[in-house]
Amino acid sequence: MKLLIIDDERSIRNSLKEILDDEGYDVDTAENGLQGLAMVEKEKYSVIFCDIKMPEMDGIEFLDKVESMGIDAAVIMISGHGDIDTAVECIKKGAFDFIQKPLDLNRILITIKNATEKVSLVKETKILKKKVYGSEMIGESAPMCHIREMIDKVATTDARVLIIGSNGTGKELVARNLHQKSLRSAMPYIEVNCAAIPSELIESELFGHEKGAFTSAIKQHKGKFEQADGGTLFLDEIGDMSLAAQAKVLRVLQEKKLSRVGSDKDINVDVRVLAATNKNLKEEIAKGNFREDLYHRLSVIVINVPSLDERKDDIPLLVNYFIEQICAETGMQKLEIDKDALKLLVDRSWTGNIRELRNVVERLLILSSGRITAADVRAYV
Repeated sequence: MKLLIIDDERSIRNSLKEILDDEGYDVDTAENGLQGLAMVEKEKYSVIFCDIKMPEMDGIEFLDKVESMGIDAAVIMISGHGDIDTAVECIKKGAFDFIQKPLDLNRILITIKNATEKVSLVKETKILKKKVYGSEMIGESAPMCHIREMIDKVATTDARVLIIGSNGTGKELVARNLHQKSLRSAMPYIEVNCAAIPSELIESELFGHEKGAFTSAIKQHKGKFEQADGGTLFLDEIGDMSLAAQAKVLRVLQEKKLSRVGSDKDINVDVRVLAATNKNLKEEIAKGNFREDLYHRLSVIVINVPSLDERKDDIPLLVNYFIEQICAETGMQKLEIDKDALKLLVDRSWTGNIRELRNVVERLLILSSGRITAADVRAYV
């Protein structure tokens, strides 16, 4: 684990480095904030000790720079002129801790232990969020650039968004990005696959139920709208929702309140609703399968996610991304892919879109030997 000590007093720098070297840490030093900042830009540090009073760039300015750069290191401020106001200002600006000189060895070691635990937790949380939200939208084609622009414009508003596109195009990914870039990102993000829930259970699933509302209701249950309160509710495959459930969803969107199954008590909810479908809802309205008033409530903004065949320029990027991702997740040996093999994948029609492409890449990684060749693509795709 790498540590950085920034202090204009050579004796403190060197003595602290010597102590921490003896404890088994890999320690670098810098004379001032400016030098320390240059080192932070080149090297990853888990913990940074930074003096406050220094020439050229003081500790507070250094802390501001590190925070603005989004560096994960825990910054511990040290000072011989500390007071409560200074300590509070440092913590508010993002410092992990504030330690007064003369430095106490036990305090230093305990603080490092706590700081490294915090850094590890932050990293684990980021990894977990990536796994849960799958936030990366891979592709530089014109359709993908347009979608990113739409997300950036819409995300910070509370406008409802209807995401349309074929199965496997990544509609869920668009919804997750809208939530992550929204002002509600720290609040719950709840997904509901309307097609996967039987019509007789969809109302209980969305709006909750009271104990005894029906035979199997042995206890009170909060529905997805309540669970998403303050955050975002993503209604996937909304074209498969029953008309009865549609009516209740419409009421929640209009009045921002709901009642659980088996109760006449209103519950206020603050939820941003995103919806997605692979169906043509205007055709479903004409058939009497979907409420027109609900359609207009949901489609303040419409984002059309293109099929993979409409963004073939992105296939090489996606293939390499999936190779990296699958090998990292499974521990499989990473294989290179030949140019002619990649061309065969680009030229192919992808009716299953991104989902199908990922499955094919995984299959090629498992069945190919040494590298992925055109012969492998012809044999296994």
